[in-house]
Amino acid sequence: MRKHILLYGLLGGILIAALRFIEYRWIVVEHSLEIYAALIAALFAAIGIWLGLRLTRRVETMVVREIAVAMPATTVFERDQARVSALGLTARELEMLELVAAGLSNKEIAAREFVSENTVKTHLSRAFEKLGAQRRTQAVQIAKAERLIA
Repeated sequence: MRKHILLYGLLGGILIAALRFIEYRWIVVEHSLEIYAALIAALFAAIGIWLGLRLTRRVETMVVREIAVAMPATTVFERDQARVSALGLTARELEMLELVAAGLSNKEIAAREFVSENTVKTHLSRAFEKLGAQRRTQAVQIAKAERLIA
């Protein structure tokens, strides 16, 4: 009984596969011109989109203009020694703040002053604490506002 069921199922599967193959062949043979036209149209559309994007890409240009501005004669900077004394800043801490204001990193300051990077961090953290600053930029801003550094 099982043998008959398996044979019947196998023949049915082969018949369905044959019908699908015939149907596929009929569709391809019958509509081959439309299929080829669709493939060529898709290819040309893809090439057209790629070429259009490539040719119409905007190139950003940056224009930089130099403007000459007349600056008044610079005045000589005078450090507010009374404020320096009131805050208790040392000469070395002020020197480190000036180098930070010049844009140097801790590593660059250490190399320039022939000290370790930890020494620079210590001087700067003490200066930040005395100024009440949280960050380097804030410390420089406060020091300039209070005429401690140029």
